[in-house]
Amino acid sequence: MRGTAALFTVAVMLGGGALLRLKHNAPNPNVAPVTLASSSKPYFETHVKPIFQARCQPCHVQSGQVYNKMPFDKAETIARLGTKLFTRIKDEKERRVIEEFLDTSKKQSK
Repeated sequence: MRGTAALFTVAVMLGGGALLRLKHNAPNPNVAPVTLASSSKPYFETHVKPIFQARCQPCHVQSGQVYNKMPFDKAETIARLGTKLFTRIKDEKERRVIEEFLDTSKKQSK
């Protein structure tokens, strides 16, 4: 009986992890979609940071589990990680904004 309860607990925990992964990529109804005029360059505070606030909470914000290693409210972290971030960002419009920000960051650092 105890073994069955333990097995059930593990199954629930694993299933919860799958739901959490799906939640990261689900649209957040509380955050307006990020749009970028074709001639403007993306700014971290107004264009990029809101994407990560919507997609990467609660782990990568202050007091989050991995904030000390990867604070997503800092432009340097996003520039350093680059396209590795796309494991969580699936929306093509959001990816485009981040890619344009990364391109701008590379040009400014040269």
